[in-house]
Amino acid sequence: MALLPIEARGPDEVRDGAELTKGGFSMAGFPGGRLRWLWHSLASRLALLTIVFLAVPVLIYDQFQRADTTTQTLLLQSAQRQGELIARALEPDLSRANRAALPQLGPILRRFADGNTRLKLLVRPRALAGNNLMGSDGFYYVAAAPSVPTDDLDAERHQLLEQGVLDRLGASCAGNEPLALRLPRSSGGYEILTSVTPINTAFGCWALVTSHTAGGYLESSLGRPYWSTPVVQAAAMIYIVMAALVMAVLLGVWRNLHRFGDLARDIVSGGIGDSGQGSFTNRNTVPELSGVAEDFDRLVDTLRESARSLRRAAEDNAHAYKTPIAVIRQSVEPLRRSLPAEDNRSQRALTMIEKSVDKLDGLVSFGRRMDEAAADLLVPPRRRVDLSDLVERMAGGYTSLLAERQLHMRSRIESGVVVRASEDILETVIENLVENAVSFSPPDGTVSVRLSRNGAWAELVVEDEGPGVDPANLPRIFERYFSQREPGRGMPEDAAAQNQAEATHFGIGLWIVRRNIEAFGGKVRAENRSTGGFRMTVTLAVA
Repeated sequence: MALLPIEARGPDEVRDGAELTKGGFSMAGFPGGRLRWLWHSLASRLALLTIVFLAVPVLIYDQFQRADTTTQTLLLQSAQRQGELIARALEPDLSRANRAALPQLGPILRRFADGNTRLKLLVRPRALAGNNLMGSDGFYYVAAAPSVPTDDLDAERHQLLEQGVLDRLGASCAGNEPLALRLPRSSGGYEILTSVTPINTAFGCWALVTSHTAGGYLESSLGRPYWSTPVVQAAAMIYIVMAALVMAVLLGVWRNLHRFGDLARDIVSGGIGDSGQGSFTNRNTVPELSGVAEDFDRLVDTLRESARSLRRAAEDNAHAYKTPIAVIRQSVEPLRRSLPAEDNRSQRALTMIEKSVDKLDGLVSFGRRMDEAAADLLVPPRRRVDLSDLVERMAGGYTSLLAERQLHMRSRIESGVVVRASEDILETVIENLVENAVSFSPPDGTVSVRLSRNGAWAELVVEDEGPGVDPANLPRIFERYFSQREPGRGMPEDAAAQNQAEATHFGIGLWIVRRNIEAFGGKVRAENRSTGGFRMTVTLAVA
């Protein structure tokens, strides 16, 4: 009996301890295999690129923010030194100031102001320190250069109070505190308060507030988060556009490849025939892949035409050969009748001719089956097939044959198991498996047929109680032309037909089983049963 190997594997599958995969990288079979697969995977590269696009701005932002902090420190130190110098220059005038001289401080202050530097002078008189004038801080404005609207002064004073600057200054009237307060002005735009310099005189505690409207200050991140600066926002916009373009290119290629994959599955499953309803060229959206799409279309057309040519050639050749074979067979019978029965030599010669004709007839049938099997492998037809119904019908069809051979059939078929394949090819597969088991079963033996659903797979198991297979021959079971069928084994039962069956048995039945099942994305496995007999298992994806 030509039985099955421990596990059927196609020539494009990885062997020798590697995990079974088709046409490419192993997932776990050899060291580093998974890493190589991840590196070559477009999805992995897309994920890695996404991580890079997210990580780079974080790292760069941190470095730039540190540099900006340093720049802020230098700007504030420069503004602080400027405030100190102006305060020292004002100190002689302020040391002589009294209540009557307060209105004269404006012109003095304007000598030190310019278009980018603004000065405001506040004072807390000693004589009024206990009267809680102008609020709890006791400071009030006496001069500004250039002049500032009252609303702006109120907003600025409110900010200084919120920051606690005036409270700290009023406590000791000492120190030079750098600031970074960004204040809007009623006339439009902003100015940045950069320092508050105290001047202690006999009249009271003076506070010189320095602010800037220069572009170097306004464009910096003083008084606002670093990310809100125009430079950072412009850089972020450019980076986002660049990342979006790169991701769009990769996603476009990825989606295009998925469309190619969907079309290929539709073609294999029979969802799209060879009438031109769909093509890779029509589904392509990336101009650079148009050449690849055209090559795929030509390949599909070539495969379809090759399959049609093989089937036509198989049919024409079989017809051409079988006609003269039939003539020879019909011509031998009159010759046998015309020869004397006692002419043993002539009778043996006619017998040899008949056997040779039978063998030639079997070779023709064998060649046709081989060509049709090759055509089915090129373009395997696929439809939704109720495998449960098919197995049940075919198992019931062996009732008379089992009775003739004194065998029993035990079947357990789960209902509703549907696969996507060709019903004709599946009939051939089931027929080969069951008849293989029947031909090797001893009298009063049992042939078991089971069909069940195991997750996403349909599992068909055929068992017999025969002699099993020599373990040394298991790897060769599905090889073409291999058979270990012994004389007297096989179907049909009668002697004359048995001789013909032996003469025409070429060991291709299980080879066809394996190739057909693999063409539908399934697997075939075989093993000797521990209790005796043989088990063959076919798995197909559930539709």
